[in-house]
Amino acid sequence: MLEIRDIRTSYGKIAALKGVSLDIADGGLTCLLGPNGAGKTTLIWTIAGILKAHSGSMKLDGEEISGMRPHSIVSKGVVTVPENRLVFPEMTVKDNLIAGAFSRRKEKGGGLDDLEEVLERFPRLRERANQEAGTLSGGEQQMLAVGRALMARPKILLMDEPSTGLAPIIVEEIFEIIGRLRDEGRTIFLVEQNAHLALDYADHFYLLEQGHVTFGGRPGEVDHDELIQRAYLGARKAS
Repeated sequence: MLEIRDIRTSYGKIAALKGVSLDIADGGLTCLLGPNGAGKTTLIWTIAGILKAHSGSMKLDGEEISGMRPHSIVSKGVVTVPENRLVFPEMTVKDNLIAGAFSRRKEKGGGLDDLEEVLERFPRLRERANQEAGTLSGGEQQMLAVGRALMARPKILLMDEPSTGLAPIIVEEIFEIIGRLRDEGRTIFLVEQNAHLALDYADHFYLLEQGHVTFGGRPGEVDHDELIQRAYLGARKAS
């Protein structure tokens, strides 16, 4: 669904992505692993149009989206669930969800026809629909961030570190939600520090190191412990 070829993104004179190429398959979960500072969030922001690549190509269903403004990329169906949730804290849960449908506001019904489905998917959000989002727990805010993204009817969900700052039992719950979305045929690009869980749910993975994709494959074809050691410690296990 999304083809990324030789993407290069910099912060001033500092190169963050140094010719990244990868594919995000339709209807599957692709995860991106790598240590802090590897460029994972930079890639999410580049795909979303928040950062501008200075060279390379990004094609969504064959259409070039590199260089488009962020709202245009959202309207094409590429929607981000950002790191640290970034809900609107002083708005109610319901209004946060409605904001997620902004790109569909010109549709009949203002794009709000999915609201009931999202509330059914996340019963705790229904219970707290009129509560300010800033008063929710971290896990509930993550559910809200996912629900808000679903209101845009995404072709691709870009999920940036959804387990950040959450208790282990809540992380498992969030990944169960991600797994159900994958099983429904949603296309997901997941950046995640919890490599063991990410690999358990992924259909395909890539390893990003110092702005380069250095490895990729299917989780069932590699030793998870060896891959994680390489991704986060920069070395292979001793034989």
